[in-house]
Amino acid sequence: IALVSAVSTFIVFAGYSPIPPTDQVVIGLFIINIVIVLGLVALVGWEVRKLVQARRRGAAAARLHIRIVSSFSLIAAVPALAMAVVATITLDRGLNPVFMQDVRGFIQKTTEVADLYRREQCQSLIRDMELTASDLDRAHPLFDENRTLFQDFFTTRSRFLGFSLAKIVKPDASEVLDSGLKDDNAKFPEQRDFNDAEEDAPICVAPQGRQTFFALVKLTSYPGSYLYVARQVDPYAVDFPKEAEGINQIYNDFDAHRKNIQIAFASMFILLALIMLLSSVWLGLSFANRLVNPIRRLISATDEVAGGNLDVTVPVRASEGDIGHLAQTFNNMTSELRSQQSRLIDANALADQRRVFTEAVLSGVPAAVFGIDNSNNITVCNEAAYRFASALDMEKARLVGQPILSVVPELMSLIIEARSARGRMRQAQITLLRKGREGIFNVRISPESSHEGPQSMVVTLDEITDLVTAQRTSAWADVARRIAHEIKNPLTPIQLSAERLKRKYGRSITVDKDIFDQCTDTIVRQVEDIKRMVDEFSSFARMPKAKPEQEDIGETIRQTLFLMRIGHSDIKFEDLSPMEPLVVAFDRRLISQALTNIVKNATEGIMAAYVPYAGQGIITVQVTHSADGFIQIDVSDNGIGFPAENRQRLLEPYMTTRPEGTGLGLPIVAKIFEEHGGGIELLDGLPNAVTGRPGARVRLFFQVVEKSLERAAVH
Repeated sequence: IALVSAVSTFIVFAGYSPIPPTDQVVIGLFIINIVIVLGLVALVGWEVRKLVQARRRGAAAARLHIRIVSSFSLIAAVPALAMAVVATITLDRGLNPVFMQDVRGFIQKTTEVADLYRREQCQSLIRDMELTASDLDRAHPLFDENRTLFQDFFTTRSRFLGFSLAKIVKPDASEVLDSGLKDDNAKFPEQRDFNDAEEDAPICVAPQGRQTFFALVKLTSYPGSYLYVARQVDPYAVDFPKEAEGINQIYNDFDAHRKNIQIAFASMFILLALIMLLSSVWLGLSFANRLVNPIRRLISATDEVAGGNLDVTVPVRASEGDIGHLAQTFNNMTSELRSQQSRLIDANALADQRRVFTEAVLSGVPAAVFGIDNSNNITVCNEAAYRFASALDMEKARLVGQPILSVVPELMSLIIEARSARGRMRQAQITLLRKGREGIFNVRISPESSHEGPQSMVVTLDEITDLVTAQRTSAWADVARRIAHEIKNPLTPIQLSAERLKRKYGRSITVDKDIFDQCTDTIVRQVEDIKRMVDEFSSFARMPKAKPEQEDIGETIRQTLFLMRIGHSDIKFEDLSPMEPLVVAFDRRLISQALTNIVKNATEGIMAAYVPYAGQGIITVQVTHSADGFIQIDVSDNGIGFPAENRQRLLEPYMTTRPEGTGLGLPIVAKIFEEHGGGIELLDGLPNAVTGRPGARVRLFFQVVEKSLERAAVH
């Protein structure tokens, strides 16, 4: 019905029908087409409503259904709209040829030329009038002396400029002077014309229906007087703008009629396009329903498979053609997936067992383990590796995927050697400096034998700093014990013999007595020095066991600083410890000995840095209780500081950077805090005012025994 109505409408509009396209016929056809369009809209809207409801319910293939309908609509709409546009443009070109635009432009230009001509006449009249007014103002003395001669001058001037009328008048219509020129078409100015000329601005007026223009200007030398002139123009300049305006109105009436025709045909084209579009949508919906139903069954079955149900099957119907074959293929696929799933579950269970075992092994390994690929990027690591990387402030999420050389750049040469070793393991010891702390690590780089070509490798970093230090300390303790045992016995006889020689033979020797006394004193003094060294050996070899008792660590620090202030009044000592008592279990005598040794080293470092000394030394002591259960004491100074390399070796016996040092002070301090379950770290301290380099900072820490920490009340 819609197509028949559309074709009938086109035949009537085109004039091929015996029914003439009168207004009643056209309106009737439009009403019929609009009713048909509304009916199609209602049918399509009902189907679209069902589509939208299916989409909201999440029905299978609802999106595909909408795409098919949209495709049909687009395929129908594009040609229909294109034809409507082409027909509209063709109709516009037929009803409005190109030359008609030129005719309209010519008429409009003619009207503009006539108006321009009238404005030019006015401007010319005003210009000549202003010249005449200027001459009259200059000739005012002549006006007073000889009125007849002045009138002849005025008349001659007016005729020369082509005025048809020239007078000097006043607003009350009285004449001051008349040039004698007469013009019956001239109109005397009205009062508003005089008011406009009062502003010292000349005016020009073209009276309606008259062929004479008149102008008016105020005269400066004649109080209350105005120069009134007139000039006749060609009648064509007055009549032609009216004729051009009439022709323009005729063209506008034609243009309005043409637009009505265009609107009628455009409406017809739009109705035809809507009928074709809605019919295509209707056909698309019908086709989509037949196509989408089997696809919807497949999608529903696929959703079941995605949810883990591999037992689902799709009914196969021979009438559905290729889609039926697709259903059979889908059933075969689900059968194969069921068999593969069972095999994968078994393999995954075995892999999980191995993974759990491997993770348990790696988590219990204290060494940092990194897995790297053939590009030296980290692929996997254990908890110890995360703790190692925390020294670089690197989070767990950022560690994997980073180049191993950005974490441990000291491994570059070892990795190059390991990759060139073709499958052999590389092992070495390296020294790493992290946040001012030096550590010794045992490195193993093992290639993965299961890969061919560029290999992935496993890098193991095992810190052996404490082990090496303990071995060296144990060795030195044994050496010190043997040295003390071997050299302590003969020292007392040597000292007694030297003193006896001095008492017995000191008075009887008369020759070189001073040399004799000096030699015996030297023997006694050197024996005392050797005894002191032996006592240090013995102290280092047999460090007494710590006997912890509940003491205030802050008070111990304050007493130590009090004694050091007395001995070094020119150095500024700052106690940054909390004022409230911090009572923990420790050996007061040993901790005091260790603090005294560290603060003494700080004073010696300041003396060595500032030569001559100018009172610039600062020593700060701060004690804190960390969240992990350790008491931490930081002693910082702005002295000469620690060396950047081999700093950790200063904790070994007999390693010192001072000529007068024995190298046993820091090892003894380290052993004292090891007895308390802690240790010592050598870090950078306050900046030096002379060199700009950082001074020394010694961090002493020991573990708080459970339930030993308590805050005393402040009275």
